[in-house]
Amino acid sequence: MLFSPDDHALMARALRLAERGAFTTRPNPMVGCVIARGAEVVGEGWHQRKGGPHAEAFALQAAGERARGATAYVTLEPCAHAGSTPPCADALLGAGVSRVVAAMRDPFPKVDGAGFEMLRAAGIAVESGLMEAQARELNRGFLSRIERGRPWLRVKLATSLDGRTAMASGDSRWISGEASRRDVHRWRARSGALLTGAGTVLADDPQLTVRLEDGSDFVPPLRVVLDPGLATVARGRVREGDAPTLYVHAPEARLPRGLNIDHVAVAVQGTRFDLQAVLRLLAARGVNEIQLEAGATLAGAFLSAGLVDELLLYVAPVLLGEHARPLFDGLHIDAMAQRLRMRRIDSAVVGEDFRLLLRPEEG
Repeated sequence: MLFSPDDHALMARALRLAERGAFTTRPNPMVGCVIARGAEVVGEGWHQRKGGPHAEAFALQAAGERARGATAYVTLEPCAHAGSTPPCADALLGAGVSRVVAAMRDPFPKVDGAGFEMLRAAGIAVESGLMEAQARELNRGFLSRIERGRPWLRVKLATSLDGRTAMASGDSRWISGEASRRDVHRWRARSGALLTGAGTVLADDPQLTVRLEDGSDFVPPLRVVLDPGLATVARGRVREGDAPTLYVHAPEARLPRGLNIDHVAVAVQGTRFDLQAVLRLLAARGVNEIQLEAGATLAGAFLSAGLVDELLLYVAPVLLGEHARPLFDGLHIDAMAQRLRMRRIDSAVVGEDFRLLLRPEEG
């Protein structure tokens, strides 16, 4: 299907609008909408928060009567079912738009083509697939949960130039600089859950909260602690503040009396959790993206299991030496042919550090 330069420009605008909801829409996808007459934008909007109006509703309200006969550019197929808001396909029909251009079909079972069918049945021209790759990238977490049944998993690590994440004693404060530590909070803000292990809680006592200096609105991500024996439930800053905390433990673990916490049992295989089961559990709770902030053992376990989707790596211009702790434990790579290749998605200089976004190469 051929799209015009104006089509591309207006869909790119809709995608930029959609990204404004990165910190607030979950578990819903990020969606942007632009209403245009030719190249002239007459209304636009984005989905701002779960339970609130969808992108199409905001754009149509801004366009008013000028929406009649116009084209609606949406980054995701308009919904055809009533949830906390009315169907967006109905709203587009009522406004009298003549054409709808969508970046992609919505795989959510209650939509999945029904929105397109409703619009086409009413005589509206519907075209899909414009800038689909960019739309999928924007909502990679939502799509992972719907299509794979598990959240998108990002591993955040700070490392020295020689690939070390902490001294042999466990001391890791601070490898990365202040600018990198501020930057991490924006990645946390787009995550549905921040995941760590009992060892990190005991050693570092992290808060695992989002602290944004610019005052941006966000939905606090769920803090998840993998703690087989519930050794950390009576201590640690991870239980403080307004953000919710979930403890994942082994079936035989016993909760200390007098503690009121959110907890759930997951099967243990040998000495380790069934990590697939952990991810399925979090998907069932509506988590689209997970940011893992843990030590080499847990990070290595997820990587060895093939469950890491991307690596957010802050590389500081320091050397820690051969006795310091590595990025990952337990990979068991003995030959060059076994090496895990990473594809660079993005790179940036953050303060004195380098930030790399990497994804494992397929195969």
